[in-house]
Amino acid sequence: MTARPARVVFVAGTGTAIGKTWVASTALARLRAGGRCVSARKPAQSFDAGDERTDADELAAATGESPHDVCPPQRWYARALAPPMAAAALGAPAFTVSDLVAELRWPDGVDVGMVEGAGGARSPIAGDGDNVTLACAVAPDLVLLVADAGLGTINAVRMSIDAFTPAPVAVVLNRYDDNDPVHRANRDWLADRDCYDVIVGAEATAVRIVR
Repeated sequence: MTARPARVVFVAGTGTAIGKTWVASTALARLRAGGRCVSARKPAQSFDAGDERTDADELAAATGESPHDVCPPQRWYARALAPPMAAAALGAPAFTVSDLVAELRWPDGVDVGMVEGAGGARSPIAGDGDNVTLACAVAPDLVLLVADAGLGTINAVRMSIDAFTPAPVAVVLNRYDDNDPVHRANRDWLADRDCYDVIVGAEATAVRIVR
């Protein structure tokens, strides 16, 4: 791994298709618009072969980088499975968490470097580890745990959040609607009863990243 950004943020999720890439790219775009030097890395990604845009494409659009800088070409797996499973299905070589960490390359002078995992907290990211393993290896300054705002949120957050300690964890409630009483109740319970650091909205997420 090359020189470390001033602040490293790991983006995890309580499940698949929870909105990690949207949260990450939106926050990065806001930070970049505010004058911060930002960079994104997706150590491995798997996707449906028919997808027009991948997570790396979305993150690259937010940071102004090349998608192949965001995710190395050898870690693009056109199969909708967890990355190590997709690699096996495609006949590609197996890889380890250490391989992914060794492939992280950052530009000079980065204020915020964001590393996005794949799938849920315990989804396999390599043959020998999951997203929690990768986060521990990266040693981020902050973990953004992206969760849905609706039914099942409290259980999903509780089952995921402790796995990422000792890094500070902030819970991002994605697709939050303040007019939805379930969303408001989940936010209040997580913040007031569980005493978690809970964020709602893209602007608040960007502010929390650099706090």
